[in-house]
Amino acid sequence: MRGRLASLLLEKSYRAGEVTLTSGRKSDYYFDCKQTALYPEGAWLIGNLLFDLLPADIVGVGGMTLGADPLVTAVSIASYLRNRPMPAFIVRKAAKGHGTNQFLEGLSNFQPGDRVALLEDVVTTGGTLLTVIDRVEAAGLVVGAVVTVLDRKEGGAERLAERGFPLLSVFTRDALLAAANPQPAS
Repeated sequence: MRGRLASLLLEKSYRAGEVTLTSGRKSDYYFDCKQTALYPEGAWLIGNLLFDLLPADIVGVGGMTLGADPLVTAVSIASYLRNRPMPAFIVRKAAKGHGTNQFLEGLSNFQPGDRVALLEDVVTTGGTLLTVIDRVEAAGLVVGAVVTVLDRKEGGAERLAERGFPLLSVFTRDALLAAANPQPAS
């Protein structure tokens, strides 16, 4: 499954060439995981591989809209199919301006103190995840894991670790390239 996901990610989500990232940093590649996560096989693979990384005490998954939306849905469905159902939640970029005026959607499926995992498509500096952690904790949930499809290895894991949140990842850039292009055994 990991090798197949790597191939799909390289085909649909990975683009070589100079780009400016959300963080303002320059990079020699762009990774748009949504292209793979919104493809049926890609969603199935991502859902299962992220689910496999979750600690046993996690009861639900969530993340910042828009990047995490297909991820949390895929993991929630995979969890149900694997007899460990986990509800999902989405964290808004801005509080809802009416009704309950909340940041989290899907919160009614959780109890205060529930341990949840935060999902992210790609981690560069970790800034988005630190914002999400604050909002999730303010809503009464406990962040028990932070999981990403791709860790760019550009400081995000270290920033999260400083706050006590080790980053779990399906791939780093080097691991993604290696998994998609395995070397024949000699």
